[in-house]
Amino acid sequence: MTTAASASHLVLIPSYNTGAQVYATVRAARAHWTPVWVVVDGSSDGTAEGLQAMAAADPGLRVMVLPHNQGKGAAVLHGLQQAIAAGYTHALAMDSDGQHPADLIPAFMQASLARPEAMILGRPVFDASAPLLRVRGRRVSNWWTNLETLGAGVADSLYGFRVYPVAALAAVMQGQPWMRRFDFDTEAVVRLAWRGVKPVNVDAPVKYLSADEGGVSHFRYVRDNALLSWMHTRLMVEFVLRLPALLWRRLRGLPPFQA
Repeated sequence: MTTAASASHLVLIPSYNTGAQVYATVRAARAHWTPVWVVVDGSSDGTAEGLQAMAAADPGLRVMVLPHNQGKGAAVLHGLQQAIAAGYTHALAMDSDGQHPADLIPAFMQASLARPEAMILGRPVFDASAPLLRVRGRRVSNWWTNLETLGAGVADSLYGFRVYPVAALAAVMQGQPWMRRFDFDTEAVVRLAWRGVKPVNVDAPVKYLSADEGGVSHFRYVRDNALLSWMHTRLMVEFVLRLPALLWRRLRGLPPFQA
């Protein structure tokens, strides 16, 4: 395990009913970074107790347990608030279901240290395990995100393996009631770009685990696509209002449109 703890950057893992896979994810993250924080989002599968036992034996691991399921974004926000209180400036968010590449944590953190004003976004590299419907479907969200940010450079709006500036993201989330569930990842990058946080894209593989491999998915095609449609409707209304200011910043090369 990594022994030198970072005083500025932590790994933040929201988790909800992923079963034993979360233990493998946390162990992999701890092999590459210290500290690692897990926010258990009201899981009912017994993993809260298992993670707390892991944390009791590992000072580099912290586990927070929410009393009931509130959604990925809400779990991330809880972690961000705790991170700010503890003096951290950046958090690498990754899913607990084994899809994200823990071995790339150091590279993403290094990219963030080099560009602390930016958000470091994973650009997914899919393999044969990726469901074709979801690969094609995300192109729609990416198109809308590119429009809503006036081409600020977000390569993928849905891939949740990212390093965020914690103060900026917490301020964005605390300022409105959305971004608490499946809409979190996309709305986070749009609103951070509006705030002037530059996106920096880094390639990263994504692995969709089968049920035999311990894979668990809480994605619901109709429900979550309806949520994304409502989100983009809201963002487009606000985008129209912000358009003059965004055009001015783009023409002047101001954040998030700087080199």
